[in-house]
Amino acid sequence: MLDVIQPEGARDREPFVDRLEREELDLDRTGVETVQVNLGRVCNQACHHCHVDAGPARPESMDEPTARRILDLLEVSPGVRTVDLTGGAPELNPWFRLLAAESRAAGRAVIDRSNLTVLFEPGQEDLAGFLAEHQVQVVASLPCYTRENVDRQRGRGVFDKSLRALRLLNELGYGAEDGTLQLDLVFNPGGAGLPGSQEALEADYRDCLLADHGIRFNHLRTITNVPINRFRRDLERSGRLEEYMELLADNFNPCAARAVMCRTLLSVSWDGGLYDCDFNQMLDLPAGDQRRTLWDVESFAALGRAPIALDDHCYACTAGAGSSCGGALA
Repeated sequence: MLDVIQPEGARDREPFVDRLEREELDLDRTGVETVQVNLGRVCNQACHHCHVDAGPARPESMDEPTARRILDLLEVSPGVRTVDLTGGAPELNPWFRLLAAESRAAGRAVIDRSNLTVLFEPGQEDLAGFLAEHQVQVVASLPCYTRENVDRQRGRGVFDKSLRALRLLNELGYGAEDGTLQLDLVFNPGGAGLPGSQEALEADYRDCLLADHGIRFNHLRTITNVPINRFRRDLERSGRLEEYMELLADNFNPCAARAVMCRTLLSVSWDGGLYDCDFNQMLDLPAGDQRRTLWDVESFAALGRAPIALDDHCYACTAGAGSSCGGALA
């Protein structure tokens, strides 16, 4: 059974910035090591927890000039080690492959945040081969190892199609112990709870997926649902928003706060806006509370010491073992 910490009763909540001050924590940015690029909100799925509100009918999608501007800035930003491609389904953007291939050719690690089922979309028949050829790291959403839980959260038939995709990636060498073709899975709770131990959940995933389906992967990443957009509206409809916010605040972890991803990550939106993380991007909170785009900076290093925009949704990244696009923090 999946280990999820459930909320108790709601109590008064201290604002996040006040909590940082009381804990004497200063979350300064220490540089830009990862550039996370959101290529748009177009997706072949419409998941209940999606903080991007992505779906098949969304029109937002990065254009060629914006994609090429990212590559130009990467050329003059040697401190950036990782290019993290996300969406929506980032692979559905026509410039995804350009960004991935050029970034890999420049010696950077590239992450594709995939929903797995996109591998079977029309025109994507060679996508898995492209990812393997360029040694793109795949971080794949699989919120549970059971059909019932996955289909409830992501849509009917998604679990079986996800398993097909994982088998295809395994056949290409993804998930092998040597880690040459890295395949990580992502767990997030199905509702208003914190994820349990990342280490214990990884062991459960590994046992079940290998024993029941013959599937291999490298690591599991646990991510806390952030109470914004689609997930926030679900919480409001069920009357659990304040209860969930109290759960996050009650489980604030100073160690996790010191390791939040926004200290070394910069988020780029489909239209070139600059943000501290993908969550702030969806809330339109610009990096350092100063609205800038790719065309306003001469390198990504220009944001290396910019202040970080914070609000109460940041409790999600600092609760329990912490949460980031890389999984647990503490």
